[in-house]
Amino acid sequence: MSSLLSIKQMSINFDTPRGSLEAVRGVDIEIPAGMSVGVVGESGSGKTVMCRAAMGLLQGSNVKRSGTVVFDGHELTSMTKEQVRDLFGSGMAMIFQDPMTALNPVRRIGSQLSEGLRVRLGMSKADALARSKELLELVRIPNAAAVLKSFPYQLSGGMRQRVMIAIAIACNPKLLFADEPTTALDVTVQAQILQLLRELREDLKMSMVLVTHDLGVVAGNTDYVAVMYAGEVVEYAPTTKLFADMRMPYTEALLESIPKIDHKSGTRLSMIAGRLPDPT
Repeated sequence: MSSLLSIKQMSINFDTPRGSLEAVRGVDIEIPAGMSVGVVGESGSGKTVMCRAAMGLLQGSNVKRSGTVVFDGHELTSMTKEQVRDLFGSGMAMIFQDPMTALNPVRRIGSQLSEGLRVRLGMSKADALARSKELLELVRIPNAAAVLKSFPYQLSGGMRQRVMIAIAIACNPKLLFADEPTTALDVTVQAQILQLLRELREDLKMSMVLVTHDLGVVAGNTDYVAVMYAGEVVEYAPTTKLFADMRMPYTEALLESIPKIDHKSGTRLSMIAGRLPDPT
């Protein structure tokens, strides 16, 4: 099976007042074409940093990078920022965490959604707005014409997340990074968003990287799972195999930390023992 994205020996360091912080350490990971890969781990394990680095979104003089990233035959680490940027939209796209802060609060939804279509695909303003309406309908937002004229604060959390998905898939990307797409949403809306992502991936023939801290989320939504701990990928396997035969105690602890429906009231929830190592 061919790889759409191949990451080899990726390490990301940040210069801080306390010294060099090693956020990602020697990561090797393959994203097969047409497949969905879950990346799980606690907060601070390096999931988001790895994905942003793969897309070339980590900038600044305090960022130190090493390793190689190959996407669809292009070695991104040897390309200029402009060349990498040209791959955004139709090549790679990301659903960012927290749509309330990711969306511009002073611009209407139609303006934000149509911008990528005009810049990347060269559409006219009228055509881009018409396509934006179609995209909102594709992600099952009712009364799409009215939503195009709305500001982010006028939408619910679930609707804002659907807008973020519409923006990400606007140019029909080959690879979609979904960074904690169900954070802060209630359980019913979470299930709807995950179902929507599954259907869009199949309909648009996309590969997807689903970033989450919840093994329950990846169980029914991914083909492979990568478990990250302290900046390293400590386990990588097909989803069914990982749940049948977990090799790492940390992976088992992540699963045990999910609250159970038969948990006895008044008893402690399962916790992951110990402390994360200091990354500096």
